Amino acid sequence: MPAVNSEPDRRRAVERFLDEERDQLVRHLSEWVRIPSVASQPERAVDVDRSAHWLAGAMRDVGLSTEILHAGPAPAVYGELLVDPELPTVLVYSHHDVRHAKPEEWVETSPWEPALRDGRLYGRGASDAKGQVLAHLWGLRAHLATRPDGTPAVNLKFLVEGEEELGSSHFADLLDAEGERLACDVVVFSDTLQWKAGNPAVVTSMRGMTGATLTVTGPARDVHSGAVSGPAPNPVHALVTVLAAIHDDTGRITIPGFLDDVDELSDERREQLHALDFDPDVWVERTETRSTTGEAGYSVEERLWARPSIEVLTLLAGDPTGYPRAVIPREATAEISIRTVPGQRVQAVAEQLRRFVADTMPDGVTYELEIPEETGQDPYVTPNGPALEALVRAMELGHGTETSGRMGNAGGGPAELLGRVFDAPVLFVGTGLPEDHWHASDESVDLRTLLDGAASIAHLWHELGADGNGTEHDGA
Repeated sequence: MPAVNSEPDRRRAVERFLDEERDQLVRHLSEWVRIPSVASQPERAVDVDRSAHWLAGAMRDVGLSTEILHAGPAPAVYGELLVDPELPTVLVYSHHDVRHAKPEEWVETSPWEPALRDGRLYGRGASDAKGQVLAHLWGLRAHLATRPDGTPAVNLKFLVEGEEELGSSHFADLLDAEGERLACDVVVFSDTLQWKAGNPAVVTSMRGMTGATLTVTGPARDVHSGAVSGPAPNPVHALVTVLAAIHDDTGRITIPGFLDDVDELSDERREQLHALDFDPDVWVERTETRSTTGEAGYSVEERLWARPSIEVLTLLAGDPTGYPRAVIPREATAEISIRTVPGQRVQAVAEQLRRFVADTMPDGVTYELEIPEETGQDPYVTPNGPALEALVRAMELGHGTETSGRMGNAGGGPAELLGRVFDAPVLFVGTGLPEDHWHASDESVDLRTLLDGAASIAHLWHELGADGNGTEHDGA
């Protein structure tokens, strides 16, 4: 393909290149999806290694030099294409590990046998986040194909970790060990959702997150309810008493001090969120949540992206499977997910939860509360500036339409850590959609959104480069 210089010609050339490469992209993504890189399952460790080596090979095919890095057991893949120290340097972050899948719940296909239907590729990791990683590789291919000298407009570094779904527990150590090599002017974070197919919005914030496990113990062993029912302590009752007290009847979190540090939503941010074409009924249909609940006095968008949340993800007690034994169980356990917003910090939230549980737990039982603060992630907001302006231009070129506004990412990730370590703005470039069923059965990726994302990435390198004037380079 001949190199092009004018913006309209470049947009058409990138679109044409990616349309011609669509089948090749699907073939490669299908091949990668077949590798069950589930880092949470020790028996899949070899598959996580295979996934890393597969990606390293795919990076080399695009012209990147690559290396497998380790901090902890899971492999991360590093790739770079450095052309000129005078150009801005961009670090792309994503991950290649995937969530555990329950094959018995998948209908469209089995998790590790990708299937293409109605413009969607089904399979675990097709969207989260192997599809996002390949959007970068194909976006780079399109970018190089339209450059006058076949080299990128920026220096590129890729870091694709292998334990994001475990909370990135060794990621800070990896950044500490490789900080000099990874130094950059801008971070591009690709593990987020997009607004709607054909109707893009710019993600400018990410909630923080931490988890907690609360285990309550009552009797010394499971005890027949007919023998002790009434006076015996029941850990299930104690656990649900604490869990029910976390929210009041308006959906507001009641943990003392928890909301005190939350930054008030600015008028500008509120207007940005309300500018989205957000229909709560359509959102319920798209996400299959059946209804909306949550903190009164805030819109659904605000609850998703600007307000903190606490969710109970699992409850375990008694005999959840098999035949019931009519016993009061010895213990009951809950897994809790906490999403934080600007102003909040993991350490403070953890201490607030500890005090709340201690003050709320009924008498007659003991408990253990585990909060892995070391894997907690603080919230992040992309600063206004030339890098964000470059992203807006790139997305509009890549999607062929104006962006519909600003949004946030309701989930978490190490965005704040990356921005702090490298003292660089973090841009969010995601190719997923709520309909993609991340972490659930029948995960899939919308190929049109994936290709539009790849096109946006191709344009982003131009916009961030010297000719696009998208970033202020300080020689990092």
